Amino acid sequence: MSAQLDQVLAQAATDPDVIETQEWLDALEAVIENEGPERAHYLMERMVDLARRRGAHIPFSSNTAYVNTIPNDLGAHCPGNLEFEERLRSWMRWNAMAMVVKTNRADGDLGGHISSFASLANMLGIGFNHFWHAPTEDHGGDLLYIQGHSSPGIYARAFLEGRLTEEQMLNFRREVDGKGLSSYPHPKLMPEFWQFPTVSMGLGPLMAIYQARFLKYLHAREIAKTDNRKVWVFCGDGEMDEPESMGAIGMAGREMLDNLVMVVNCNLQRLDGPVRGNGKIIQELEADFRGAGWNVVKVIWGPGWDELLAKDKEGILQQVMMETVDGEYQNYKAKDGAYVRKNFFGKHPKLLEMVANMTDDDIWRLTRGGHDPHKIYAAFKIAQEAKGQPTVLLVKTVKGFGMGKSGEARNTAHQTKKLDDESIREMRDRFAIPIPDDELADVPFFKPSEDAPEMKYLHERRKALGGYLPQRRMQADETIKVPELSAFKAVLDPTAEGREISTTQAYVRMISILLRDATLGPRVVPILVDEARTFGMEGLFRQIGIFNQQGQLYEPVDKDQVSYYREDKAGQILQEGINEAGAMSSWIAAATSYSTNNRIMVPFYTFYSMFGLQRVGDLAWAAGDMRSRGFLMGGTAGRTTLNGEGLQHEDGHSHVLASTIPNCLPYDPTFAHEVAVILHDGLKRMIEEQEDVFYYITLMNENYSHPGIKDGQEAGILKGLYLLQEGQADTKLRVQLMGSGTILREVIAAVDLLQDDWGIGADVWSAPSFTLLARDGQDVERWNMLHPTEPARAAHITQCLQDTKGPIVVSTDYMRTFAEQVRAFVPKGRSYKVLGTDGFGRSDSRAKLREFFEVNRYYVTVAALKSLADEGAIEQAIVEQAIVKYGINPEKPNPVTQ
Repeated sequence: MSAQLDQVLAQAATDPDVIETQEWLDALEAVIENEGPERAHYLMERMVDLARRRGAHIPFSSNTAYVNTIPNDLGAHCPGNLEFEERLRSWMRWNAMAMVVKTNRADGDLGGHISSFASLANMLGIGFNHFWHAPTEDHGGDLLYIQGHSSPGIYARAFLEGRLTEEQMLNFRREVDGKGLSSYPHPKLMPEFWQFPTVSMGLGPLMAIYQARFLKYLHAREIAKTDNRKVWVFCGDGEMDEPESMGAIGMAGREMLDNLVMVVNCNLQRLDGPVRGNGKIIQELEADFRGAGWNVVKVIWGPGWDELLAKDKEGILQQVMMETVDGEYQNYKAKDGAYVRKNFFGKHPKLLEMVANMTDDDIWRLTRGGHDPHKIYAAFKIAQEAKGQPTVLLVKTVKGFGMGKSGEARNTAHQTKKLDDESIREMRDRFAIPIPDDELADVPFFKPSEDAPEMKYLHERRKALGGYLPQRRMQADETIKVPELSAFKAVLDPTAEGREISTTQAYVRMISILLRDATLGPRVVPILVDEARTFGMEGLFRQIGIFNQQGQLYEPVDKDQVSYYREDKAGQILQEGINEAGAMSSWIAAATSYSTNNRIMVPFYTFYSMFGLQRVGDLAWAAGDMRSRGFLMGGTAGRTTLNGEGLQHEDGHSHVLASTIPNCLPYDPTFAHEVAVILHDGLKRMIEEQEDVFYYITLMNENYSHPGIKDGQEAGILKGLYLLQEGQADTKLRVQLMGSGTILREVIAAVDLLQDDWGIGADVWSAPSFTLLARDGQDVERWNMLHPTEPARAAHITQCLQDTKGPIVVSTDYMRTFAEQVRAFVPKGRSYKVLGTDGFGRSDSRAKLREFFEVNRYYVTVAALKSLADEGAIEQAIVEQAIVKYGINPEKPNPVTQ
């Protein structure tokens, strides 16, 4: 017996007025019976408040007792045919196991997980049979973020439903030939099946919270009716250690997202061992969620415990339950009834007396709440009917339930994917799977005939809920017309003489044009992370408002200004505060709305480029998996553009990161007309053609004049390279200069230095996307390799440069790796010199930074001269003269090392 329990019992024994204590308890019991628990809660809160105001020290606790939140007599009972549902669950457990085991007997390196679904099976069964709606005319459908490691169980259910074939089941984790099933929920790989990716872990809870808020946004703006829809997210208790899992629960509480249900599968184990061996993860999570404003429902104990708790008049059982740590609970379910009797009930003689008439098998059958259909149904029903708060269900289960000695409640459960014949036999017997002994070695799938009553029941339940889940819509049913490119005439034309603007200003002007479009305007979703004023977007505050479900309950301090901070129940801007991960999750919700809501939305998430892909790279990869469509706008981009902020604000690598995502189309435009052409192309491809791509476009806050578009430049802009200006035609020597972003202007300035100082002509090429040039070149290279007898194709960059003369010099505001991508596709025999901003950023003027990183006009000129000298066209001494002329210190340390 623990010291804490001794203290509690001692206090009870020394109660100075037992009769008075009992009177208070009786009074409280009467209030609960006659007026309900809400009234009792109110009275207790008033008493605690009074005691504190009178000086009593009453420590705050957001925890309740370690028992079920829903009393046994108040819980709703599952109305389904529990006999059929139990058999269906057993068949799914078996088929999920068989799929993983068969896969790994054929190829032991493919992996797979059995234990997560084994612990979740009851919860998923109750949800699929009684709660989760598929999309219909009357219901938009519920959204399911399935715990990633439980995917074998989802496939097992779809197999019984006839949605997956045995061939697909046999090809679990074998996807290359197009017949397999993805390891985890991947919409990219199974675009008609999985709604959302939930691995990497932690991203599911985060994305689900913002998905629920986006449903509220659509409803408030009358774009879609979403008030009858729920977002359900399943995650493991170990997964809650990921910062992303818990990072937005405060927002969910603050925004009163009563359309959100988070189910935490508390099987007490993570991949290597206990989640909280020395503590209690359910109590820890309860405190966190309750403090964040959530409705918390704990489902800890199965029905067998109800009778024991009813006998627990002195509270000894509840106290032992509270004091037993999770490491012990895990051990109990890995042993047997005799072990539980000795080590749990043996903590107090009165507990041993309580179970004296129970056999060891009876004690072993005392289940956890997550394995009882009635307890789960009651919790789901409360969550389904919740108003004013998001709900979290903390459900205690056994990891690897049903796996027996091979994995049940053991630290190895997560990695167990190969079961021996005896373990398979035990599982067959435990779940009464009708497979004879002589077939067990093959671990066959089990699927009864379609006219079996259980199978009819399975289909009936889904028919009643609108159809099968999970399912994913690949295209929206609606069509939206995109304005013609000419709509952006204001930024396509040259800037007026003496006028200078940044590409950020041009972008904001384009957003304003789109917002005025009667059809497309309402579908634009501007997303900001507290930097609207940085990008000159504060004018949108008053124009379209900031979404807030409560509207604006105060008068803004800047109400007298034109661009005052206006919040509105139907506001169009999603202002996420200083929260890139949240903004990216909102962007993903909007960028996949064509699928989840059958409504095309056009999200523009605008951010400091340094704080974009670097910070939310995992979410950007998930966006690719989800086939997102939208615009990521990286403002103040480049290593030398945001000149005063320093190391952690200056981006020289976001385009390198963007290049790793196959369906992300990255561009680093220099001029307003390039931004317009790229943005218009994105609108056409993502809205009219409904292509599953998204765009990353970098913008600069540096003001300069813009030349305007010339006929025929559009195709080159989109492909990633076009001739911006030709040099003087009568020069003997010539070089090809190339650049992107703001550094292209340094490249242009180098033309005059080369011409005036050295008599060398230079053509200037604008390269809005080295990444797309590289992808094109790689695609051509692959085609040529696989078609050796066909006429060879040439990459776009090769075609552009093959008839030009002189070495090629490139300068960008990014790491050299960015422009090095295309070296293999430069015409053979041509010199290709790359300048870039490798190294950490720092604060100074733009001119000094570009000198420091060696990408300015003088370094471009020296690089061009050196390339010519290396080809023998000029003397090396001329290069040295240029170095002296332009004040370049040849002994200056390499900026990479500084």
